[in-house]
Amino acid sequence: MRLSLVSWNVNSVRLRLPQIEQFLRDADVDILCMQEIKCQEHEFPREAFEALGYSHIHIAGQKGWHGVALVSKIPFESLPAPAFCRRGEARAQGIRIAKEAGESIDIWNFYIPAGGDFPDREGNDKFDHKLTFYERLIEDLERRGPDKPLLICGDLNIAPGEFDVWSHRQMLRVVSHTPVEIETFGKLMQAGEFHDPFRVTYPDPRKIFTWWSYRAADFRKSNRGLRLDHILLNPGLMAKVRGDITAKIHDTVREWERPSDHAPIQTVFDI
Repeated sequence: MRLSLVSWNVNSVRLRLPQIEQFLRDADVDILCMQEIKCQEHEFPREAFEALGYSHIHIAGQKGWHGVALVSKIPFESLPAPAFCRRGEARAQGIRIAKEAGESIDIWNFYIPAGGDFPDREGNDKFDHKLTFYERLIEDLERRGPDKPLLICGDLNIAPGEFDVWSHRQMLRVVSHTPVEIETFGKLMQAGEFHDPFRVTYPDPRKIFTWWSYRAADFRKSNRGLRLDHILLNPGLMAKVRGDITAKIHDTVREWERPSDHAPIQTVFDI
């Protein structure tokens, strides 16, 4: 079984639908995991995705904000939403893909809170909300163990490495790359024993980004980006991977008209 999965913070699925349709026509994608869809379930443009062959759809929507959705050409079982968001916002969803001989793969799609303007849990409830989401996720992974195949993807809102930000020194004071967030992401990687295919395809010290601010008139020229979007594979899944894993950041999509501030990221592998 070949699996091609894309994660993309689309920053409004209805507003960005023409770009999403173009991307899906151009790229070879089995499963598209979207974040920040900014709509309720009944407002989701289901027919547009079905017309492109994505007949299996799972939506966790919310009025005006947040929201995650997953569309697939492959049948799946929808799982209960992981309870990692203490505010009960639409930021998490899970599915299970069944294989032959009773084997299965779980996929979790997350839109983790950004964390507000300053890294202080007591003075900034948004930052506490973000770290609480991570702490609950880490605790769940420790209970789950590494053997059951799991893929985590989404806008995780932390750029964890020195080469995942445009300036490591300057960004250490900015939410998304502060020391406590870097430490927290490290605990996530350790709890899940995760493999990061993007740092295999694009090894350090190459800088790679998935997000660029709208404030820059020319995001290529300024190139003040962050790698906030991730696809992570645990040992149970890696044990089933046959051959190499391809990882790609589709940063050219960020050049399109009225783009999301995030670029789609993709992994392809055989299991």
